[in-house]
Amino acid sequence: MNRRHFLQHSAAFAALPMMTRRPPLRAPLHVNGERLNGWLTAFDGIGRTAGGINRVAYSEADLAGRAFTLDLFRQSGLTPRLDAAGNIYARVPGSVATLPPILIGSHVDSVTDGGNFDGPVGSFAAIEVGRTLLETRTRLRHPVDVVVWQNEEGGTIGSKIAIGALTDADLDKVARSGKTVREGIALTGGNVAQLASAAKKQGDIACYIELHIEQGGLLEKAGLQIGVVEGIVGLRWIEVTITGMSNHAGATPMDQRHDAMLAAAKFSVAINDAIRAEPGRQVATVGRIVASPNTTNVIAGQVVMTVDLRDLDVAKLTRFKATFERLGREIGTATDTTFQFRTLVDSEPAIADPRVVSWIESSAAALGLTRQRMPSGAGHDAQEIARIAPMGMIFVPSIGGISHSPKEFSKADDITRGADVLLNAVIAADRG
Repeated sequence: MNRRHFLQHSAAFAALPMMTRRPPLRAPLHVNGERLNGWLTAFDGIGRTAGGINRVAYSEADLAGRAFTLDLFRQSGLTPRLDAAGNIYARVPGSVATLPPILIGSHVDSVTDGGNFDGPVGSFAAIEVGRTLLETRTRLRHPVDVVVWQNEEGGTIGSKIAIGALTDADLDKVARSGKTVREGIALTGGNVAQLASAAKKQGDIACYIELHIEQGGLLEKAGLQIGVVEGIVGLRWIEVTITGMSNHAGATPMDQRHDAMLAAAKFSVAINDAIRAEPGRQVATVGRIVASPNTTNVIAGQVVMTVDLRDLDVAKLTRFKATFERLGREIGTATDTTFQFRTLVDSEPAIADPRVVSWIESSAAALGLTRQRMPSGAGHDAQEIARIAPMGMIFVPSIGGISHSPKEFSKADDITRGADVLLNAVIAADRG
């Protein structure tokens, strides 16, 4: 290219609208992994009991965990604020005031006798991302909001309020701490009378990205470093009531029984066989069985059991639910019992936004990390925010596929890598 052509091309580029120009690509940024994992180690002492971590929502340990987290915000140069729901937010300012924020975060409450990684990994990594942006003086166009949701484990309460989906009846539900949600909001510093002010709408959030431990063993088994979440599975919780007839265990011949427990056993096996017979990642679990009269020498006259069905495909969920009902009718006929089905929970899948997925994948690639796409079989705050904003999630390996257990563990290097992907995915999201 001669000098005249070069100047013509330069002038043409300068005349392009600013919207069409992209800032030059840069080497990936890195978080301070030692600092991040140090926070997690220190946090492990809050709510630790002989049975595991117990920071159930609105308990003393949960409030202590929130105080610890608020201090991390302040140490990191971030100014925390509470919304009316008790969710904690802090903002890294952007250069374009009119752009909506990129939202990142997770939760810090736990299940009963849980572990220290489900929730805090994503929350503390988000704080570390904010701190890294400030320390490296990386000014993005979008603001970056770091959020720590309240009471994720009790039903994604904080994020439900953030999308205006919590009902008055939900406020009176009792958490594992014995406090109602209404009482818990007050304890966390929120204000039930002003909950509407905490709700966001379409367009208020540029996108939401959440880092989380996998809570399964696929990454570890495959020897991969990063999971790129395709979506969060839909959920069908079904209560099945099987009615037979109670009778004497010794005096009733085997061919004259209406044994609800036998029917329940056959139904459990039939569900397992049906799920396994079809290729795919669908899962179904019989998690609770209550027999009546639940006595050694009496044939069970009634069994109430639950079925937990999950998959990313709505059509598959609908089809398997119909299959279970058909199997129940057939087993009822064979055992002289009756089956009744009642839906307890009916949540739709939350599909990750393709753009957010691409930002996560490109960030992992730039960092030289191995990765695969995968569904999330567990629920997260991300599934709520997906109803109003583009969503994506990053998984890091869980050792042994263990979660919601005192044995839950993710390696420090894996956590650091996940936080690095989160940081660079935020930068990619800002570039759009």
